[in-house]
Amino acid sequence: MSEHRFVHSVNVSKEARKLAKIYGADAEKAAIAGILHDITKEMPVEEQLKIITDSGIILDNVQKNAPKLWHGISGSIYIKENLDINDADILNAIRYHTTGRAGMSLLEKIIFVADFTSQERTYKGVSTMRKKSRKTLDEAMLYGFKFTFSDLSKRELAIHPDELACYNEIVLSNISLKGNNK
Repeated sequence: MSEHRFVHSVNVSKEARKLAKIYGADAEKAAIAGILHDITKEMPVEEQLKIITDSGIILDNVQKNAPKLWHGISGSIYIKENLDINDADILNAIRYHTTGRAGMSLLEKIIFVADFTSQERTYKGVSTMRKKSRKTLDEAMLYGFKFTFSDLSKRELAIHPDELACYNEIVLSNISLKGNNK
């Protein structure tokens, strides 16, 4: 693991622990998922693909064309097989930290947001994202999705159905909570 990736992983772990304390999640599980979330990110994509296919997972069409999404899937498999971590919540938090999904657990949301808001992040809007993460995780996630969708559409890249499902779930939940549809 490169120094850059190590620093990022440590920062995500620290941020995940903070968010877990704010939102009442298990801080130790958050720290573990945070430190391990990118464990296979710098692994050659051929190796990531082998881990995925050897596990029996079949990539969908969007995933096949987006190797940047593979590290979440391969990472969750890798830590289960090599680090003997079998906690489903930790494994899912790692697997879905890049796309999100409908029905995310609290820990999954924490890792998703912590990856966007870790200390070394400097993208335009990161301070807003950090503020939103302290207000509600869903608000921070919506902000993150807007950023991601904008970037993907500018580069004419596909948006994974899990991302859209998660986004729609949050938006529809907020509409029903507010009792309107703007």
